[in-house]
Amino acid sequence: MIEPDATIPLPTDFATRFDPQFRPPCQLYVVSPPAIQLPAFAESLKAALDGGPVAAFQLRLKDLPDAEVLRACDALLPVCQAADVAFILNDRADLAKQAGADGVHLGQSDGSIADARALLGRDAQIGRTCHDSRHLAMEAGEDGADYVAFGAFYDTTTKPSHYRPDPSILGWWTTISQLPCVAIGGIFPDNAAPLVAAGADFIAVVRAVWDHPQGPGAGVAAFGEVLGQR
Repeated sequence: MIEPDATIPLPTDFATRFDPQFRPPCQLYVVSPPAIQLPAFAESLKAALDGGPVAAFQLRLKDLPDAEVLRACDALLPVCQAADVAFILNDRADLAKQAGADGVHLGQSDGSIADARALLGRDAQIGRTCHDSRHLAMEAGEDGADYVAFGAFYDTTTKPSHYRPDPSILGWWTTISQLPCVAIGGIFPDNAAPLVAAGADFIAVVRAVWDHPQGPGAGVAAFGEVLGQR
């Protein structure tokens, strides 16, 4: 079946045809590197969260035993709680429940939003990866997601992706929906501005924080100017 995205192109000026609605300033959503070492990473995370405002932290550890993921949650969740930052676990609603996480981020193959909601409760934050698809985003909203994520907007080595949405998809989403949207994929301070201007409610970053030459705190602080542009 051909998705509606393929048959009905999105005009790049779609959002400008409507009066803009108020939305809070764009915020930073920090995602963990693919591999971490404890207890050292707990200190790195604390340094990152001390560097400037961060709305959420996502722990994304692939192909590790459940016990190792839960051990990481035990070490990092208190760091986020102390900084009043939401702690989101990637992929696994069951482990998010065990860890006491604030929510879960689900890929397209990570189970249903309804099942995650039943397990985690009404107050949990549940996000859904939607790649470059308006159709998937609409489905996620209808299924009860708390936010949708689009990307990768730029080349990325963290999670290589052939999806390359145009920034206009962010403006389309914020025009038709009150649900927040997250932009992800190869985002750094020097290329984030078009995504903020297009309507991203959050920008998700990885290497820009953890690979910053002055450390993760400086990596977070480097986004201060661009996040204040909307």
